Amino acid sequence: MPQLTPEQAIEEARAGRLRPVYLLAGEERYFRQQVVQAMRTAVVGPGGASLNEDQFVAGEVDVRTVVSAARTLPMFGPRRLVVVRDLERWEAKGEEAAEDEVKGVVHKPLDQLAEYAAAPSDRTTVLLLADKLDNRRRLVNLARKEGFLVVCAALARGMLPGWIRDRAREHGHKMAARPADLLAELVGSDLCALADALERVELFAGKGAELSEEAVLTCVANMQPATVWDLVGAVGRRDAGAALAALERVFEPGGGPRLVGLLCWSTRQLIRYASARRAGLSPDDAARQAGVPPFKVRELNDQLRQLPLERAERWLETLAQVDLDVKGGSKLPQKAVLETALLAFCR
Repeated sequence: MPQLTPEQAIEEARAGRLRPVYLLAGEERYFRQQVVQAMRTAVVGPGGASLNEDQFVAGEVDVRTVVSAARTLPMFGPRRLVVVRDLERWEAKGEEAAEDEVKGVVHKPLDQLAEYAAAPSDRTTVLLLADKLDNRRRLVNLARKEGFLVVCAALARGMLPGWIRDRAREHGHKMAARPADLLAELVGSDLCALADALERVELFAGKGAELSEEAVLTCVANMQPATVWDLVGAVGRRDAGAALAALERVFEPGGGPRLVGLLCWSTRQLIRYASARRAGLSPDDAARQAGVPPFKVRELNDQLRQLPLERAERWLETLAQVDLDVKGGSKLPQKAVLETALLAFCR
C-alpha cells in the first residue's frame, strides 16, 4: 500500500476510519500537528485532558509502558489515543536497547513497537512521531508495507506561495501570487511560522479583505512599503547613494535577514520577468507570468537596462552569502554587511 499524505490521514480521522497505528515521519512539524489534532478530535474530542489519552516522549519512558498503555481498554468511551513523540531518541546510541528482565535479552524499543504494530489493539489509535528514522528499521518498513506511514516532509520553496494562498482562501481572503511569494521570502519555509505570519496579515487587512504586498511588509517586515520600494528600486538602478540612503531609513537592529529576503524576492521577480521577455512574451504577458502587477512593468524594464538577466542571476548567488553573513557568519554588524553588499551590487 502507498504511504499516506497528511491530508489523507486527516481525512481518515474526520471520516472516522481510524487505523490502530500511524507513524508520522518528517521534519515539517506543522503537518504533524495538524494530523495529531485531527486524530485527537476524532478519538477523544476537542476538549481538555481525557481518561482515554496518554502522551509520552521517547527516551523519557520505557517502551513497555507505551505498549501497555496501547493495550489498555478505553474507559467510558469507544477508543483510546496514545501519542509518542521524538521517536528518533530511541535510535540514539546508548538508548537503543531495553533489557528484558524476564528473558535477559536485549530488545530494541523500535522493534517492540513494530511487534505491537503487527498485532495492535483495535480499541486504540497509536501515533508515533519522529523527525527522521532510519528507513531500514523494521517499524518503518512495516509502516510502509501496511500503509500507516504518514510522510510529513517540508515543502519545496516553489510550493510555498501556493500553500499560503490556499490557506488564505480557506480563511476567506484573496491573495495574489506576488504577496504570497513575498511572505514566503520574508518568513522562510517553516509552515508554523508562515501560518502565524499569515494570520497576522489577515487580522491587519480585516475580514474578507485582499492581502496585499503592503500588508505583508507592514505586518511581517515592520517596514514602510514606500521606503522599501525606494531601496529595491535604487539597487535595481545601481544608484549607490540612493540605496544607502534608503537603507538608513529602513534598517532596524536585527532586521538584516528580512531585508536580504526582500532583495532576494525582488531579484527573483526580475529574473522571471526577464526570462519571459527573452522567451518572446510581451511586457504584459511576461509580467503576468512573473506574478508582477502591470504598474510595475515600466520599473522592471528600467531595471533590466541597468541589470541584465545574467547579472541578476549572479546576484542571487551573492545574496545567499549575504544572508549567511547577516545571520552570524560575519563578524561585521548586520548594517555594515548590508552596506558592503549594496555598494557591490551598485558597482
